[in-house]
Amino acid sequence: MTAAHGSVDPARVQALIDEGAVLVDIREHAEFARERIPGALNLTPDRLGDLPPAGAVIFHCRSGMRTGAMASSLRNALGADQIGYVLGGGIEAWRKSGGATEKTAGQPIEMMHQVQIVAGRLVLLGTLLGWLVAPPFFGIAAFVGAGLVFAGASGWCGMAKLLAFLPWNRCAPAA
Repeated sequence: MTAAHGSVDPARVQALIDEGAVLVDIREHAEFARERIPGALNLTPDRLGDLPPAGAVIFHCRSGMRTGAMASSLRNALGADQIGYVLGGGIEAWRKSGGATEKTAGQPIEMMHQVQIVAGRLVLLGTLLGWLVAPPFFGIAAFVGAGLVFAGASGWCGMAKLLAFLPWNRCAPAA
């Protein structure tokens, strides 16, 4: 993506698609399975080498944050005769502009929401048990708090890794 072909708005994206551009959703498979723009190809960042040899490629994520953070990686994934664009504001901007999306019912909720639910329950449980049963149970809340601080500082969340193995989080990759 050169500077001349950076962020584009949803209306321009539709025009580019009509001209033959390929829309590439870089979100994780579970996010893509929950909601996607019709016709979008799901290529997570580790699969960008599988880009089709199209002339123009439009990348998008949920809000535009990931595509912005990965601009150099996305640019490097393009072939010599490809032009790259980013859907400004991601699928959220697409939806707000009236663009159609496809949703699949029954998909798991987002992983970070699951982490928040489990962490909140564990902190509440540890606090209640520490207050009602025995003070050592406050250690549960402290352990979860320390884990959240570590996840925020390092970008690695052990709870998310564990939750990913649960049966409801094992969805088949979408097309």
